[in-house]
Amino acid sequence: MTPPTESHAQRAGRMPRFERRVLLGGLLVAAPAWLLVGALLLSGPWNVTLRWALLIVAAVVTLWLARWHHRRVSYPLYTLSSLLEALRQGDYSLRGASNSVLGDVIYDINALAERLQHERLEFEESSYLLGKTLAALDSAVFVFDSERRLRLANPAAQQLLDASRDRVFGRTAAELGLESLLDGPDTQLLARTFPGRNGRFEVRQAALRSGGRGGRLLVINDVGRVLREEERQAWQRLLRVLGHEVNNSLAPIQSMAGTLATLVAREPLPDDWREDFQGGLELIGHRAEALGRFLSSYSRLARLPPPQPRPLDLAALVGKLAKLEQRLPVRVEPGESLAVQADADQLEQALINLLHNAVEAALTTGGEVRVRWHREAGRAIVAVEDDGPGPPSSENLFVPFFTTKPGGSGIGLALAQQIAEAHEGGVSLLARDDAAGAVAQLWLPLPPL
Repeated sequence: MTPPTESHAQRAGRMPRFERRVLLGGLLVAAPAWLLVGALLLSGPWNVTLRWALLIVAAVVTLWLARWHHRRVSYPLYTLSSLLEALRQGDYSLRGASNSVLGDVIYDINALAERLQHERLEFEESSYLLGKTLAALDSAVFVFDSERRLRLANPAAQQLLDASRDRVFGRTAAELGLESLLDGPDTQLLARTFPGRNGRFEVRQAALRSGGRGGRLLVINDVGRVLREEERQAWQRLLRVLGHEVNNSLAPIQSMAGTLATLVAREPLPDDWREDFQGGLELIGHRAEALGRFLSSYSRLARLPPPQPRPLDLAALVGKLAKLEQRLPVRVEPGESLAVQADADQLEQALINLLHNAVEAALTTGGEVRVRWHREAGRAIVAVEDDGPGPPSSENLFVPFFTTKPGGSGIGLALAQQIAEAHEGGVSLLARDDAAGAVAQLWLPLPPL
């Protein structure tokens, strides 16, 4: 068992045990010389006064040398003790002189102090960064100790509980109404009402260990707010598109209706009023028909049913679709036989849209269209390549109703992408690297061999 450490007051009252041993050891080293000197003085032809004078001088010199030896041994140890005490108290700024008798030990302690100081600085910087990160999170973060008492809560967590840090810190999970979440599964999605908010929340929890003791991390994310924001943005995009298309159709209809009303109100009617009236009605019918086609296209996109997969021979499907295009011959490049699991009607519609766009692009330049397929990384990829002017430089190519073609509906690419993603695949449209034109790719997962 380690003896208790003596205080500075005790050291001031008496010499510590180690120092007494050092001093006594120095005196014992000089004891044989003392005995020899005493024997010589007592047996030699010395008078009494000289004998005692020599003995006193020898004793004083011996005591002085023993004290000098004691200081030489003890003072460096005091320095080591002070440095170690500073390290224990967390003060890493003290340094010892490395030119003392314990220079190597002092050097190692100085290096240890520098390392600890550097690690403390890194820890403080990491703690500051962690605090700023937690404060910036929208998710509520709670940290509980082994007794399920709250030890950390970020601002989002305080807002969720509608309480300040002082009111929640140190309280148990049961007192905060979070006990059931800690007893539940590690990940769950639930509807719940908290003091500061209600809605749908994603709850995640995990075990923690700090200082050899367990704890729990609880993260609560308001997914309802995220979904509401995404829904709001989707409605805004939809309303912008619908408003644009409806205005494009209603503006000429309104203008032409006003013109026809003015024409009918004229007295007498002009001789060619029938032709003007018929032309106006044709324009109104044309714009109404265009608006109807637009709304019909939107309905197709919005009412796409879930796919009903069944085995399909990709080569036979591509060959059949290539023959349907009458405006321009589509060259089918032969490939390996691939069987995919897909909804035949939906996959046909997606490929027809890609072929339709490629043929329209090739017709503007007098080029051709080629279609091929291959296997790559567990996927079946169908590539439709054209010699047209290339895809427009826009990030909205797959946004519904976005189009750069006069009279286009903006549905083809969006519908093809929606069909491919419903089959756990995807669609891309990129410019060709080897020549002018574009290449559209549709990929689907292949069943395991």
